[in-house]
Formats: sequence, C-alpha cells, structure tokens
Amino acid sequence: MELAGPEPDGGDSGDGEEGGRRRRGQGELATEVLTVLHGAPGPVTASWVQEQLGGELAYTTVMTILSRLLAKQAVVRSRVGRAYVWSAAADAAGLTARRMRRLLDTEPDRDAVLASFVTALTPEDEQVLRSLLNAADPPQDGAGRGGGR
Repeated sequence: MELAGPEPDGGDSGDGEEGGRRRRGQGELATEVLTVLHGAPGPVTASWVQEQLGGELAYTTVMTILSRLLAKQAVVRSRVGRAYVWSAAADAAGLTARRMRRLLDTEPDRDAVLASFVTALTPEDEQVLRSLLNAADPPQDGAGRGGGR
C-alpha cells in the first residue's frame, strides 16, 4: 500500500502553477509531513507540523494528511489533554518495508512473488538479504535455516 494518495483538495496534483505557486505532486505533502515528523523532537501537534511546513498550508489540510497517514499506519497519535500529538510510526526504511509487506499480502502466490523478487536482486543486495536472514534465524545443528518462513 502506498503512502501517496490524492491531495486533500481532491485535485490531481499535476505540476502546473496555481496562484503563482508550483502545485505539489501526488504524495509529496505526505512525504513532507513524514519528513517533519521524523525530525521532530518527539510527538508533536498538527499546528507544530503546519508551522514546520512553512505555515502556507491550512490547518485542515495538515489534519487531513495526518489522518490519511494514520489510516495507513504510517503515523501514530495519542491524546495529550484536549489535543492529539503525532509521531512517525517507523523510520523511512520501516515504512518501505511495511509497504512491501502489504503488497506481498495482496498476492495469491507469495512464493512466486518472492522468487521473482530474489532473482531480480543485484548480487550485493542478495548478499545483504542472505546476511539478514542468517542473523535473524541462525542454522540449528548445521541443518540450515529453521522456522519455515
């Protein structure tokens, strides 16, 4: 599942000009919000996010983006007093991994998808993947990987 989606105003987000300003591309606002949250000192309010984005976006636009990111589990929120505070659910690598997993979960033939993915890896990426798999599930009694993933 992608983090990108249509812009909150329902527009198609071309790269044309609107009011002398460049329109953002699809998903660009969500990416900017996530970047702000990753750099935040901790959980922050939507107003704080709005301020960090330059204050040009309406508060309701920022809230729409945060709500969509929450629905995609890319951010988390908690109540502090009467306000909500927001933070990124994971770092950029974690979000990409989550998207990959969701895509894999939609496929009926997981084995074929994984086989295709692995055969398309560069030798360097394949070695990294092998190392990660070996570290996550070390061989038991020299019999190879256990756990049947």
